[in-house]
Amino acid sequence: FIVYPTLAYAPETSWEFGLSSLYLYYAKGDINNRLSEFNAFTFYTLENQYGLWLDHANYGHQDKYMFLGRLRFQSFPLFYHGIGSATPEDPLALVDIQYLLWKEHFLRQISGYFYGGIYTDIQNLPEPDFVDQSDASYQLPLGADGSFNFGLGLSAVYDSRRNVLNVRDGNFTELSFLRYHPSLGSDFKFTSYLLDSRFYKKVGTNNVWASQVLGQFVNGNAPFHMLSLMGGESMMRGYYYGRYRDNNYLALQTEFRMLPFSFSKRWGASFFLAAGQVYPNWEQLQFQNFKLAGGGGLRFLIFPQKDIYTRLDVALTEEGPGFYFFIGEAF
Repeated sequence: FIVYPTLAYAPETSWEFGLSSLYLYYAKGDINNRLSEFNAFTFYTLENQYGLWLDHANYGHQDKYMFLGRLRFQSFPLFYHGIGSATPEDPLALVDIQYLLWKEHFLRQISGYFYGGIYTDIQNLPEPDFVDQSDASYQLPLGADGSFNFGLGLSAVYDSRRNVLNVRDGNFTELSFLRYHPSLGSDFKFTSYLLDSRFYKKVGTNNVWASQVLGQFVNGNAPFHMLSLMGGESMMRGYYYGRYRDNNYLALQTEFRMLPFSFSKRWGASFFLAAGQVYPNWEQLQFQNFKLAGGGGLRFLIFPQKDIYTRLDVALTEEGPGFYFFIGEAF
């Protein structure tokens, strides 16, 4: 168990100052079980954003159970560029919001690395404030008056990873769906589907080749903040999170990691390339609409006993660079 100050940078936040606590353990103290983690994090940014995050990935003895979840409470002003793949580079509005999100997977081992179980999602967005940033006219999106939504669904997971903060070998795939309906207390009626597949292959002694395919598909009338959002510090690095949003989102990335260099005990590097697009329906998924992002970064082994690195990434896109400084790999 450790508590430490954090410093991060991302296009969405500018510089971010925080305090984080991390608890790592093995179920029943047995190192043959997977490494479990609890992570609590509070932050303030130079964009006047603040919040509290609670994340966990916990595995039972002999990996019989898996509990994955995240809790977010934050005041997080964000830029809104509109909906679709052809939205303007300059934001239409700055949306001032206070936001609660709580997602949980309750999974039981079915066979080997296969798990299945219940998936829940609670999201509450009180009435946001859209502050115009452009002279261009635009229509306020669905959910601009605020909403509460509760989703209930199922999730199937294949997970052969050992260390979720720095995977050196193994695979992870999640197939899940969430149904939001007024009968569950939601203000909107829609269904969200998720496909997330990640592949890790050890190359030589220290190197790792990692790849990911991500798809999120929304069917129905979802509020603007629960559409499929592109960008962020994990997938499509270099794009502001939510720069592009629509019903559907398809993206893939690949990354080569040297952890560490052959001539160093604690320093390493990474190079990555990604492509993704948002689109309203399958008929409008077009190859030429994929956005590209790529770059590289340095790694420093901050927790040698747990094989956990801090990363500084520089990502390049057609709209300019993005810089990211975090603990743990992007995926």
